[in-house]
Amino acid sequence: MARLRFALPSARSASVGAVLWGLAMTLSAQLALWIAIRLDTWHLQALSMLFFAGGAIAWPLALCAIRFCSYRRAPETWFAASVLFLSCGTVIVTAGLFALQYRIYYAQWHSEFLSKIWIFQFVFTTAAAVYQFAVMGLRLYLPLGAVVLFLTALIIARNAGKAGRSGTIFPF
Repeated sequence: MARLRFALPSARSASVGAVLWGLAMTLSAQLALWIAIRLDTWHLQALSMLFFAGGAIAWPLALCAIRFCSYRRAPETWFAASVLFLSCGTVIVTAGLFALQYRIYYAQWHSEFLSKIWIFQFVFTTAAAVYQFAVMGLRLYLPLGAVVLFLTALIIARNAGKAGRSGTIFPF
């Protein structure tokens, strides 16, 4: 029970961290687009919003998972959990949001809701969206996203010893 209580971060850590992580993922995507095409895309605002939302939604979920799995563990565990849950969580949430947008666009050509054909269309449209994000979207996390990920994981691991006493892992 103590582990579950500890897993819930403070509202301040969750909300401030979500905004900062969302901004970091947005900047990562924009830097990657700047390097690749000098930000010459009509979809810059939509991509920025997608990566911000993916990071902002993933942060509190990842933070709960990090705190749950690292309860009363060494800083190395905090670091590993941070890298695992922040990276996987951010990618999964952002890919999921991309799949939702993809599905909304293609829904106008799909069959009646809950018909056999609609279920196939839903499954394969979602799978295609996730695949497309994996192929084209993951590279937008590099190079800045990887640097921010490891710096954030280091901050979390460094403050892990204080977390057992105060319940917070961030100085804010």
